[in-house]
Amino acid sequence: MPALPGTGCLYNTVMSLSSIPMMKFGFRIRTRSGLPVDNLVVQARDQAEAERKISQMYMHCEIIECKQMQSTARDEGSDLENIISLISRQGDERSE
Repeated sequence: MPALPGTGCLYNTVMSLSSIPMMKFGFRIRTRSGLPVDNLVVQARDQAEAERKISQMYMHCEIIECKQMQSTARDEGSDLENIISLISRQGDERSE
């Protein structure tokens, strides 16, 4: 199986990782110097990964709160259909 140039990653590995749904997590933390930081948002596959990312960015911080943020699921198909119908209606109005 071929690897991606310069990465050593296999194509199947990259494709399977991209199909895993990512979630957003909101954090409130206290830095090692004691300053509170609110509204940190991290995108990750699960809460453990999100906490690991926060700990990497803010070493020795205290996580005060972590909550999964609600994603706004949009129906892409209906949006496209609405755009097409709008365009076709505009074309009909011009021909009258």
